[in-house]
Amino acid sequence: MNQPIKKAFLDTEDGQIFYRIGGEGEPLVLLHMTPRSSDEFKELMAILAPKYRVIAMDLMGLGNSDKPPREYSISDYAKTVILLLDELGIEKCSILGSLTGGYVAGEVAVSYSDRLHKLILSNVHGFDAEEAEKLGKGYREGFTIKEDGSHLMERWLVRIDFVGVELNHRFVLDDLKTFGRPIYTRLAVSKYCVSAQERFKLIQCPTLVFTGTKALEPIEKYGLAKAENQGWLSEAIPHSQAVKIEGGTICMINQMPEEISTVVMDFLDKK
Repeated sequence: MNQPIKKAFLDTEDGQIFYRIGGEGEPLVLLHMTPRSSDEFKELMAILAPKYRVIAMDLMGLGNSDKPPREYSISDYAKTVILLLDELGIEKCSILGSLTGGYVAGEVAVSYSDRLHKLILSNVHGFDAEEAEKLGKGYREGFTIKEDGSHLMERWLVRIDFVGVELNHRFVLDDLKTFGRPIYTRLAVSKYCVSAQERFKLIQCPTLVFTGTKALEPIEKYGLAKAENQGWLSEAIPHSQAVKIEGGTICMINQMPEEISTVVMDFLDKK
């Protein structure tokens, strides 16, 4: 039986947070990458909703959520997850975080450990200090609208070679919602990632780490991450379970929802 996915907003003192919710059973919160939105989980939610209560929020400043009135940190984003759980009357949940969402999910696991059953981290890449500086440098002003419209083609060409036309269109729609303002999620990661290993050492809940075998390629291409920095999660969370998704890209949650859902359900259902 198909479970409808509904859309709603949460009012906070810093603005409204958009979220999608559907299904029944144990709650699973889904946190997206930058500069995406809850649309990253559109296909996955449809598969998981018959078995779980799935909730995907747009991080503030991205998607259909409001831009926060100040620069947000990873800790601030973690607090918004708790605000949504409180609004929905959810005492404990599991969380799946993709890239930026993975950093936020990890911080929830550390700061609000009593609210978490299990943690799932997807393609959460590691960055050294030099890479962290690069991450923050280009996103303080955000993307610039250009009079000749060339900014549209620039965003189109960023990923077209590995995501395909339909998915790239969805990416660009999310990109356009960030124009003319700082991309706080990326700034937050740039300030948090260097200390993340020490923070993540405090994670105690059952944790699954899954990565796509091709996920690092586009990030490495732009000099934003090195292969030698990618062992940090297994070092920080030695009790974690690691899974490699063969052929998985940075966009694999959209591209391979059946494979991803199998990995997720196997982990969540394990006693």
